[in-house]
Amino acid sequence: MNKVKFIYNPFSGENAILSELDNVIKLHQASGYTIVPFRIDKDLDVAEALKDIDESYSYILVAGGDGTVDNIVNAMKKMNIDLPLAILPVGTANDFAKFIGMPANVSEACIKILESKPVEVDLGKVNDKYFINVLSTGLFTDVSQKTDVNLKNTIGKLAYYLKGLEQLPNFRRLKVKITSEGKVYDEYMYLMLVFNGQTAGNLKLATRADVSDGQLDVVVFRAVSIKDLIPLFIKVLKGEHLDDEKVLYLKTDDLLIECDEDIVTDIDGEKGPDFPLSVKCIKGGIKLLGIK
Repeated sequence: MNKVKFIYNPFSGENAILSELDNVIKLHQASGYTIVPFRIDKDLDVAEALKDIDESYSYILVAGGDGTVDNIVNAMKKMNIDLPLAILPVGTANDFAKFIGMPANVSEACIKILESKPVEVDLGKVNDKYFINVLSTGLFTDVSQKTDVNLKNTIGKLAYYLKGLEQLPNFRRLKVKITSEGKVYDEYMYLMLVFNGQTAGNLKLATRADVSDGQLDVVVFRAVSIKDLIPLFIKVLKGEHLDDEKVLYLKTDDLLIECDEDIVTDIDGEKGPDFPLSVKCIKGGIKLLGIK
């Protein structure tokens, strides 16, 4: 029997994976796979889960949210592990898993994975770290980092919105310099996102993103007057914002982001590197199972 390394985060979402462990094992055994589980723990480096990976493993199955997937991807790249990756979306947001069409139901997701073949998709890379969904900086960027895990498990995505409201007194415009393909953009902005996927916080912001086109989608919300924000937000909800002059939008495989503001960066819900940010698209950087 071929082995599958099953890495699960018991703290993700509402601890949903804990009641599904038997289903995951049963479905894989029925398809001829032996599940080798690893439980993520706050006191363990996630790389520990990958130490025994060898030619007997067929793929790596991850149950968690975007941050969990991001940590596994970075560990795989650091350890030069080239196995296909499969995602069970049991986190709070699951933006990337939704983008590639993974069902929220764990059994349905397992079946889709087991019936699929590996597909090469792009990865983002910022300085020496990888991201599978989005790099962001600006206002509200660290909401996910600051939101208590117990609160997320209790009230889900609402916890992010409540934490975001706490940061409203810090609302201000920010200066950023973006260099890409010989062009320089000096902008005052509120928020900047660099997408490999399409959504952040369940908002579909990079509506034209393609995970296999070798490019990243850069979406910058310019610092406009407060009265212009509501009409812009309505356009976001309709998916019509990318052509608005209040948004800077470009596709690129290489950009430099410089900023002297006292702000942090975020990659898939985890703390990102400090400025300056050298961002690249790694075409075909990872193989995924279950992709639509």
